[in-house]
Amino acid sequence: MNLTEVELMENKETRSFAFEVRAEENEKHGTFITGTPIVFNQATDLGWCEETISERALEGTDLKDVRFLIGHNTGMIPLARSRNNNENSTMQMTVDENGMNIRVDLDTENNAEARALYSAVKRGDMTGMSFMFTVDSDSWTDTDTDYPKRLIRSISRVLEVSAVAFPAYPGTSIQAASEGETLDSVRASLESAKKKLAEEKAAAEAAEAEAKAKAVREERRTA
Repeated sequence: MNLTEVELMENKETRSFAFEVRAEENEKHGTFITGTPIVFNQATDLGWCEETISERALEGTDLKDVRFLIGHNTGMIPLARSRNNNENSTMQMTVDENGMNIRVDLDTENNAEARALYSAVKRGDMTGMSFMFTVDSDSWTDTDTDYPKRLIRSISRVLEVSAVAFPAYPGTSIQAASEGETLDSVRASLESAKKKLAEEKAAAEAAEAEAKAKAVREERRTA
């Protein structure tokens, strides 16, 4: 699916997860943080629906240019960046059976924001990550209930990953924190799925009615 940059921003969605984000340091990478911004096969509560990301959702995803930000602030200078996920990138992404893991090398010596983030993660003040993405393929079940379920089958592109201060709703270990435009995008997907189901049902009913009418005509012809 090819999208212009304007369309990407209009169709973008964000998800924030609460999990362990670690601040580490070694001779090879200097100061860095690690975490898992994308989690597979975990049901998340969007308030009015449930959503799960398939373990195959990142197959074929565009990860050519992904920035690392704070709080989805796209106006800030990125603290790190992955270009084709090559070894020279300051953000490294790896995908396993649980989701997408990242390592972000931070320039704490020359960048005050990087230094502040590293300190906040190390102290436990910053505990979550979030990612901004566009969906290529999804499916819905229980659309006739008050709590439908969405499966994200394929993610088209990951635009950026962010460290976030409010990764989850209280009382749950993993929860999606969605912005208004994200909810609009999800609701639009649900309405599209409902429309498709209604069209398929109408077509099936029309085909059944035609088959019955044909049978009646054939019966009268042979009577």
